Amino acid sequence: MARAPRYLDALNPEQRAAVETLDGPVLVLAGAGTGKTRVLTTRIAHILASGRARAFEILAVTFTNKAAREMRERVETLVGQGAEAMQWLGTFHAISAKILRRHAELAGLKPNFTILDTDDQIRLLKQVLKAENIDDKRWPARALAMRIDGWKNRGLSYAQVPAGEAQSFADGKGAALYALYQERLKILNAVDFGDLLLETLRLFRENPDVLADYHRRFKYILVDEYQDTNTAQYLWLRLIAQGRHNVCCVGDDDQSVYGWRGAEVENILRFEKDFPGARIVRLERNYRSTGHILAAASHLIAHNEGRLGKTLFTDGAEGDRPTVTGVWDSEEEARAIGEDIEQLQRRGHDLEEIAILVRASFQMREFEERFITLGLPYRVIGGPRFYERAEIRDALAYLRCVAQPADDLAFERIVNTPKRGLGDATLQMLHEYGRRENTPLMTSARILVESEEIKARPRATLRALLADFERWRSLIDVKPHHELAEMVLDESGYTEMWRQDKTPEAAGRLENLKELVRAMEPFPDLAGFLEHVSLVMETDEAAGAQKVSIMTLHGAKGLEFETVFLPGWEEGLFPHQRSLDENGRAGLEEERRLAYVGLTRAKRRAKIYFATNRRIHGLWQSTMPSRFIDNLPPAHVEVVEAAGASQYGSYGVSRFANLDSYNSGYDTPGWKRAQSAPRENYAKSAGRDSGRARQPKTIEGEVVGRSSPGSRFAPGARVMHLKFGPGTVAGADGAKLTVDFDKAGRKMVLESFVEAT
Repeated sequence: MARAPRYLDALNPEQRAAVETLDGPVLVLAGAGTGKTRVLTTRIAHILASGRARAFEILAVTFTNKAAREMRERVETLVGQGAEAMQWLGTFHAISAKILRRHAELAGLKPNFTILDTDDQIRLLKQVLKAENIDDKRWPARALAMRIDGWKNRGLSYAQVPAGEAQSFADGKGAALYALYQERLKILNAVDFGDLLLETLRLFRENPDVLADYHRRFKYILVDEYQDTNTAQYLWLRLIAQGRHNVCCVGDDDQSVYGWRGAEVENILRFEKDFPGARIVRLERNYRSTGHILAAASHLIAHNEGRLGKTLFTDGAEGDRPTVTGVWDSEEEARAIGEDIEQLQRRGHDLEEIAILVRASFQMREFEERFITLGLPYRVIGGPRFYERAEIRDALAYLRCVAQPADDLAFERIVNTPKRGLGDATLQMLHEYGRRENTPLMTSARILVESEEIKARPRATLRALLADFERWRSLIDVKPHHELAEMVLDESGYTEMWRQDKTPEAAGRLENLKELVRAMEPFPDLAGFLEHVSLVMETDEAAGAQKVSIMTLHGAKGLEFETVFLPGWEEGLFPHQRSLDENGRAGLEEERRLAYVGLTRAKRRAKIYFATNRRIHGLWQSTMPSRFIDNLPPAHVEVVEAAGASQYGSYGVSRFANLDSYNSGYDTPGWKRAQSAPRENYAKSAGRDSGRARQPKTIEGEVVGRSSPGSRFAPGARVMHLKFGPGTVAGADGAKLTVDFDKAGRKMVLESFVEAT
């Protein structure tokens, strides 16, 4: 009996079944950490080694160029140089581009057509809007680009756009603008990324002989990350796979988390219907995480109805149970996680193997500032650090102009943001005058608007902007600086610019702006905050040093770490309220899949946190633990106190109660929180029975060692603060107290926010 090829030796029985089942359609449900990539590459190697097909007769589709390169390299390792001839291994878009260039004339193109990037696409759409006399400020080209991209992701030509959707842009002109844009693309001999799939679909549908040629060409088809396909990719695959039916799709319905960018989890759920007689192979043996983590993740995701079903397990150790920790607010959350990381570091834990996974990017700021204070090196993956984000830099530029009129770099950044019609010519005139007279740009502008040097329209706009800055500047010593910042962003039109932006990133940018305003509150004034930001942005850890990773849950898919921190598991944040409002149960199930992804990134430790109070939409609110905590199995999860938490700074959650309770609505959370009597009594006395947390305000100046006729607290008096906990009064000046808090150190607070103890 012939010995099986060596490359099959490393496979477990389920993986081997997925590799050796070569005839007919196969769906490989590959759970997190179950060896999906190994199965895909070994299956290709097996097809080549067994002589079932030659390299150029295999179509292998991935979602990223990096995945395609990795797949090619692994196949070469298994079977030698045969993988070099795999000319049909690549992304959906790369393979579609190759097909289109081969048949360009049938698609109304020339073979050397250009593929536009996003910037070129938006420039072209601006031309279309201008030709149709449509106001680009009211109907931005970027918003139209997003709509067109969405239609193309669903496989819709301009003639197929539903009337209701066409009505939603430019007073019903959406579909007509789409058509004009497509005409312009053809004139330019160009396509955008959406066209690569859409035009290939049209090519196949209108030219059966071309489609038949690819049916004969491809003996085997493999698709990676099938759960992330959108409608156009699904239709593309359906057409091309109807030849020999030897199609193998690998994916995980429990990790479909990109619905916001067009992914349809239904594509993987209907596989058996699309390909009758399909065999389903479940990969459930996990090689990444410990037993308790897998049990918790499996129990959580089992609450989803839209799934094919599988349960992860491991042959390894049970390990530590995932922990759930309640904290008082986001500041304590960052402090507790920072202390936990420092303890791990002292025990020799590699910082490269630690990650903090957040639901929304605005959560990152609290961790970044805490880590800078601790001297703990970190990196933000998938985006810039908080104060380096474009919207934050813009907002800071506005505030710098208010605080310092001579800041030319800041003024130049925002003078035409949002668009005010102050173009390069106006700015050049300001620069020339400034250099000639040795004056800052804002001073130059103030002089030039009183002359005829600048045209009437930009002159009036510039005069109004300067008047705004004068008014804002006059409020520096009158209005709390965080309220002033909010006023500046609102009255300048900057906040409204992002409200009108229809891209998926806009909501996150608005959240970041609100987080910026919140970050200002603890500082005595605007100048102090701006100095703090400058120092933070100067912090630069040495290249090559070990760093903690901070990223969103979406950005963490496909990664793994020894220890994973999962903060912010609260209703409204996670699951995110926007997901529930826009997509109902489907949105909830995608959010739960995101929680599952977060848990299964952890190899040895998973640590979940929820805060009792968090700033949501600019307001401090009492928050409820996420319903996903309710979905965790008590036998596999441990409830702990936050490290170093004050008596009033951490929830003492003693048990899981009313677990797995959910009604016909969207899984009504049933987590019941046990809290100590002193906290409960204090909460009531502080006026928290209304359900809204009052935020303590930091005040300027301190008088230590003496009382004040207007104060009811003498130096040495013991007090309790809603946020900072117990402390001793060091001095008083009217209603302003300087307090040495037991845990938080010296703070300046208003006496209305403390109670005697």
